[in-house]
Amino acid sequence: MECVQRFNWLMLAMICPLIAGAPSSMSKRHASCPKENLNIIGGSFVLSNGYSDGSLLRYICPSGYYPSVKSRRCDNGLWTPETSTRKPPECKKVTCPNPRVLENGKVTPYKDRYYVNDTTSYSCHSDYNFRGSAVRVCKPNGKWNGSTPICGRDSDHCPDPGVPPGSRRTGHIFNIDDKVNYRCDSTLTLIGSKERVCQEGGQWSGTEPQCYAHFTYDTPEEASEAFSSALKSNLAVSQQYEEEDQHGKKISLDKGGKLDIYIAVDASSSINKTEFDKAKKTIQKLIKKISDYQVSPNYEILMFASEVQLLISMRDFKTNGGARNLEQVFEKPDKSKDEDKLGDKTGTNIAKVYSTIYASMSGEKTADPEGFLETQHVIIVFTDAHANMGGNPIPKAEKIKHFVTQNDPKREKKLDLYLFGIGDVNKEYVNGLVSQRDQEQHFFHLLNLDAVQTMFDSMIDESTSVGLCGIHQKYDNNNKRREYPWLAQINVDRPSLGSNCMGSLVTSSYILTAAHCFKKEDTPNRITVILEKDLVVKVKRFILHPDYDIKAKKHMGINESYEFDAALIQLDKPVKMSFNLRPICIPCTKETNGALRLSDSEGTCRKHEELLFGNELVEAAFTSKMDSRSNAPQKIKKITIKRGKSRDACVEDAKKAQGIKVTNAKDVVTDNFLCSGGTEPQVDDISCKGESGGATYVNKKSRLIQVGIVSWGVKDICAKDPNSRSKEDTRDYHTNLFSEKIQLFLKEHLGNDQIGHSLSFF
Repeated sequence: MECVQRFNWLMLAMICPLIAGAPSSMSKRHASCPKENLNIIGGSFVLSNGYSDGSLLRYICPSGYYPSVKSRRCDNGLWTPETSTRKPPECKKVTCPNPRVLENGKVTPYKDRYYVNDTTSYSCHSDYNFRGSAVRVCKPNGKWNGSTPICGRDSDHCPDPGVPPGSRRTGHIFNIDDKVNYRCDSTLTLIGSKERVCQEGGQWSGTEPQCYAHFTYDTPEEASEAFSSALKSNLAVSQQYEEEDQHGKKISLDKGGKLDIYIAVDASSSINKTEFDKAKKTIQKLIKKISDYQVSPNYEILMFASEVQLLISMRDFKTNGGARNLEQVFEKPDKSKDEDKLGDKTGTNIAKVYSTIYASMSGEKTADPEGFLETQHVIIVFTDAHANMGGNPIPKAEKIKHFVTQNDPKREKKLDLYLFGIGDVNKEYVNGLVSQRDQEQHFFHLLNLDAVQTMFDSMIDESTSVGLCGIHQKYDNNNKRREYPWLAQINVDRPSLGSNCMGSLVTSSYILTAAHCFKKEDTPNRITVILEKDLVVKVKRFILHPDYDIKAKKHMGINESYEFDAALIQLDKPVKMSFNLRPICIPCTKETNGALRLSDSEGTCRKHEELLFGNELVEAAFTSKMDSRSNAPQKIKKITIKRGKSRDACVEDAKKAQGIKVTNAKDVVTDNFLCSGGTEPQVDDISCKGESGGATYVNKKSRLIQVGIVSWGVKDICAKDPNSRSKEDTRDYHTNLFSEKIQLFLKEHLGNDQIGHSLSFF
């Protein structure tokens, strides 16, 4: 309604002089607005251009308050919108959305409204599991801190998606293809997915909705964390090759490039005419921040009002050698002083922005069809979304989505649509102009361009962090290894019986494997680590978990105990990162936080466990032994990790293993193990001799994250048939990387690596 109202005032300003027979020399540009009746109770105001026509008046309130009228514009001698002299604008208290929507639990205290600094506590009824933040505080920006509290049983295929504050949900069954729908209270706007679908991988489609009031905004710190996390992932997965940096810190794209970034900034007077230069500086800051990631994307840069001005076109950037010079990218916006190219600056034509980008993409696809399919496309638009011309921009954005994804869900990750709402944002178009994916944020509402620049300043400089774990590329027939770049095979030569195990590259200088692969008398020179073909690596030492003792529970009727079955092999020199050599992700680290696209504030071990083990049945995998010709696994073994009630039968079968005589199976299989195998709900693959020590991993967000180490099994059924699959009572047990003692062991060594790069543990 606001954009329509502003358009109506604009039309009146244009036609009124004609109706009144005013002389043509009387331009509205010479009109001025009254100075009376402009104050706001409890606050102040600022003017963009005094009381002259076109000047924007913005009301300012202290922290924790918002103005009942956000802004007014001087339009042909009148302030619009008009306000009542009997009831002037006022600063009102900020409230947070109603938190009393928690299902199957309790919220305290009970209040009609919740104001800034009000604290709420959450608990679940019996038989329900709690996830999220147990205590939340209402913040000055109208949002609750922490994450949505959820009381769920987690017995369905997908975890309970919860009910965010201020919303209502329909749908309470969470199996494959089941849907949940959300709506917000009448005074709030839903940002995110109105409908979410439970998918086969146990994830929900779309993204968790949020209910925004008209005064709700994101702080620069919140936006910085969320945007830098998403941006890091985009830049990491779009790499073509890496230069020879032993820490894997420098990423470079090939000459053609695999990352196209389109940046568009609203320079219309709805943003503020005097902030034209500030808009250009915003572009510069963003480009400089991207350069901190040490990548070389291709750029198209646009500014818009009623018309669109191309500062740099994608085609010119790719074909003009000078345009690819990053310094020229910074300089060119500074040289663009011709604001006339933006047309009427009172107009905002967002639809034309997306039409212009679509035309550029079409040209790129024509020029290089195969390259276009491989390219990561990122669109970042800064606007207040008050489109008063050009029509609804959503169909134009949808056209881009269909063009890039070709209606293939697997290609959705090839396109990221970001929208930064600046100032008094019209949220009507937001959901249609941004990407919506689970656990990702693509819309940010910031108060002004100053806040945007502050956000960029506070973004983490990823050039100082590896942050590239778990990346794997789809192999071709010429290079199968690139899909499993972390894979390691370990051979221990002994005068008597040697051993063969698997392992995983977890940093540039450490291999994670099982402790039972070694004996105390083994020496580093007897250990051979096979990684990439023709790569010879020397071993400096191997380190067993201090609590691993195979005879520790013999007195309990357990001949061999494999609790804390974990070991690290330290290489003499760090390996150089490449397509074929890259570490797998380890939970409870900042590196994995980035892979999961979580902000720093969300980074906890518990949060990682919730995301990776959100269901009773967790789809996972481990690998067979390595093929000597390709240095890739001969086979990928798919399993289901049993948790909750499904775990009980899995643990109980441990009593059937040879050499175990116990009454309580939990004496054998403690919480330090994960359990797989059996035939329910499907037939699992089973581990064979030589596969111990391998990574048990989960594929999340297209990144591979190790959650366990293949340790031991109930029965060896591979001797007769190497391709055997699990029987009803054949089970495998995996060392749980979320175990507190395992985490301490990993942190002690991987967090203090003096040879390669250290991991940052929580």
